[in-house]
Amino acid sequence: MGIVSGVSHIFFDVGIMSWDVLLTLANLVRRKRLVGHVTPEGHPGYGGHWSEYRPPMETDSRCSCPALNAMANHGIISRSGRGISFVELNHHIRATYNFSPTFCSFVPHFASRFLKRSYSEDTFDLEELDQHNAIEHDASLLRLDTAFEPDQSIKHVPFIEELLAAATGKDNDGNRVITTKDLSRMLGKRRAEARAVNKEFSLSFFHKIFGSTNASTLVKVFGGRVDHLHSFLLEERLPEGWESRIRDPYGMTLTTFNKTILAVEFGVRERDWAEAAREAAEHDTSSA
Repeated sequence: MGIVSGVSHIFFDVGIMSWDVLLTLANLVRRKRLVGHVTPEGHPGYGGHWSEYRPPMETDSRCSCPALNAMANHGIISRSGRGISFVELNHHIRATYNFSPTFCSFVPHFASRFLKRSYSEDTFDLEELDQHNAIEHDASLLRLDTAFEPDQSIKHVPFIEELLAAATGKDNDGNRVITTKDLSRMLGKRRAEARAVNKEFSLSFFHKIFGSTNASTLVKVFGGRVDHLHSFLLEERLPEGWESRIRDPYGMTLTTFNKTILAVEFGVRERDWAEAAREAAEHDTSSA
């Protein structure tokens, strides 16, 4: 059964990537969605009107992903964060953030695999997504490493404030925005710091790409706007009047998204931060 399952996963992944390429090409020739009509009619957020925001209660389940937590906080998925179907998640990620059907199928399928659940029949709680080194990983931009904070639903406010303060860009309307270079710089800093203080630190290339993927959503979905990211990251709330900045008719495909992800990842300079920390430590020692 393991061999059959593995082969079926390969065929599924190949099929997803082939479909993704076709959607990417279709996005090039189809008209973009109009501003104000990115979220489909009938779904929370249509016209910028999001359903009521409620912070989670102690018994609610949350995870390290602010995008999923925000959906739960607005009741787009189960407010408790429990008993969520993978199929339901597929639909609501697409409608809320305008990712492509290929992205929205691949991610829940991947989650069902590492949770060893049936994609079509089973459910999960948000906290279950935080198995260490599955999707969740060390050197997050928003959370302390698991070695220091096992509950990855708990955001680390100093990290978020530092990230927002690091924004160097401005959009056409003069709003402060985080750029891909800002993300690369902050990821390099986080990785160097986490590696230095966490004796259990691990970060494979696979998880580096996950980190850059999470970071890239901030510029692709939110346009990097600091004022919008403030409520999204600190409160896990979707700003009133907001809609995804992705206007492609078939949503943002994996192929398109990978361009930003790789730009962020290959711009990371962890070694520079590590050397700067060493020099600072040596200076402090000599001064003493």
